[in-house]
Amino acid sequence: MSSNWHPLALHPPSHSEELKISFPQDHVMLMTLNRPRHLNAMTPQLTTGIADILNWFDDEPSLWVVIVTGEGRAFCAGADLKAWLHNQSSGTANEQENVASSVHGFASISRRHTSCKPMIAAVNGSAYGGGVEMILNCDVVIASEDAVFALPEVKRGVLAAQGVIPRLGRVAGHQLASEMLLLGNTITAAQARDRFRFVNLVVENSAVLPTALDIARQMNMNSPDSVQSSKEGLILSQKHHFEEAVQTHSMSLVSKRLYHGANIKEGLAAFSERRKPRWSNPAKL
Repeated sequence: MSSNWHPLALHPPSHSEELKISFPQDHVMLMTLNRPRHLNAMTPQLTTGIADILNWFDDEPSLWVVIVTGEGRAFCAGADLKAWLHNQSSGTANEQENVASSVHGFASISRRHTSCKPMIAAVNGSAYGGGVEMILNCDVVIASEDAVFALPEVKRGVLAAQGVIPRLGRVAGHQLASEMLLLGNTITAAQARDRFRFVNLVVENSAVLPTALDIARQMNMNSPDSVQSSKEGLILSQKHHFEEAVQTHSMSLVSKRLYHGANIKEGLAAFSERRKPRWSNPAKL
C-alpha cells in the first residue's frame, strides 16, 4: 500500500442508497450506480449524489482515478422517461433551459470538463441514452461482451442533447455518428469498439471490473501530476485550435503544479538512480 494512501481517513459526502462508493485499491474510487431494478436509470437524487461525490473526489488529493459502473445487468438506462412524460404532460418541462444550465451534463458526468483526474467506465451491461452520453465523456471504457449501446432518443421523440452528439461525431466520424444517432438502433460492444471507436476493451462479463481496476493500477504507476496534466491537454485540445491549445496548456495551473512539484523531481531522480519512483499526492490547486 502506498505510504500516502489512507482510505480510512476518507470521508465522502453523504448520499442515498442509489449510489455506492468504495475504495478498492490505492488512490482509486469506485462509484456504482445502484438502482438495478430500474436498470440504473437516472433520478434527480442520484444525479445530486454523483455531483457531490465527484466534486469531493476532484478536491481530494489522495484520489487519482475514479471508476464508474452499474449494479446488476445494466450500466445505465438513461433518463427516467416516465418522469419526463409527467413533466411534459403537466407543463413543467423546461428542457432547453435545463440543458443550457447543466454545467456537467447528464448525471453530472456527460459534460464534466473541469476535472483532470481520469474516469474509467466499467460497462457491465446495457447502456442507453444518457448512459451512452456518460460513457462518451470517460477517458477509458471497458465493456463486457454482453454490453449493448444505443441512443434511442429519436424513437421516443426526444433528443440526445447532453454532449454526445459532438463527442460521437469527433470519435466515430460524421457518417457513423449519423447511423447511431438518426437510426437509434442498438449496437454491440464489439461494434462500439471496432466501428464507432468509443470502447477500448471488450472482456468477459466477470472481467469488466478487474480489468478496469488493472487499468487504474497502471495509470497510478505513473506520476499523478503528469497523468492529470496530460488529461488537461486532451480537454484543451477539444476547446482550442492546435497552437492555442498548446499555449494554454503550457501556462495552466495544472502544468505549473507539475513543473514546480515534487513528482517531477522524483521521476527524474528515480530514472537517474535506476529505481522505481515513489509518487506523492499532487498539491491542491
